Amino acid sequence: MALDYKLIGDRLKKARIQKGYTQEKLSELINVSIAYLSRIETGATHINLKRLNELCGILEVSEAFILNGASSNSADYLNTELSSILKDCAPEKKELIYQIATIISEGKDK
Repeated sequence: MALDYKLIGDRLKKARIQKGYTQEKLSELINVSIAYLSRIETGATHINLKRLNELCGILEVSEAFILNGASSNSADYLNTELSSILKDCAPEKKELIYQIATIISEGKDK
């Protein structure tokens, strides 16, 4: 699955705004130009994992959320992940996954 850098940039921008940072302030914190940060936010420039980790730390968001929109803190985190997995499965594999999930969900919690 290819990364959608426009979507990644949108999520970073929203996280920046939510934290109350301007592009100028955030670019100072990570020691990059405002133009570079702007290109990341628009998806024009691909962000590397080191820089993504740095931004996520400052913005207090998970890399998982920025990359795929799923937050392990949200109630529907696994719904998003499972939907993504199932989307590309053959029908017979979906049926097998369903059967396994049904067996597990009907089991008693320990």
